Amino acid sequence: MLEAIIFVVFPFCMVYAAISDVLSMKINNIVPLLMLGAFVIVAPMTGMEASAIGMHLAAGAAVLAITFALFAFGGMGGGDAKLMAATAVWMGFGPALITYLMAITLIGGQLTLAILLFRRSPWHHLAYQNQFLRNFASDVKGVPYGIALGAGGMIAFAESPLMLWALAKLAS
Repeated sequence: MLEAIIFVVFPFCMVYAAISDVLSMKINNIVPLLMLGAFVIVAPMTGMEASAIGMHLAAGAAVLAITFALFAFGGMGGGDAKLMAATAVWMGFGPALITYLMAITLIGGQLTLAILLFRRSPWHHLAYQNQFLRNFASDVKGVPYGIALGAGGMIAFAESPLMLWALAKLAS
């Protein structure tokens, strides 16, 4: 049962956040809250020690402090900041968090460049008619970074401690 929760909750939240950001340029607060709640409930049931859980929560707090500062200066959306922090809780301080940060940096950079190039292309006006593409075309809108956050989360998820536990449990 725990394995199913681990296999479903995190990936669902990543996909939902990415799609939500594409459609509305917002990531609903329920997504990081669901991720945090699931972690706090599931982690002790996997045998994760209290000190390790504390370090995972500290990773989330550290990421939230940095991303909230970026949000305060207009460098990132509030939903993005909360999603990154909740994802950091699942990753903890370790290789998975580094993988996540590298993945979102690379994917986000490419996404931003592609959107900026598209906005200056002669075809950008055609996207205003399409619900999925309209936010890519608008110079007024930012970049739906939830796409990069979701994709990066899915990449790093394979290295996350809870995923490794679930895979080991299934293998035994």
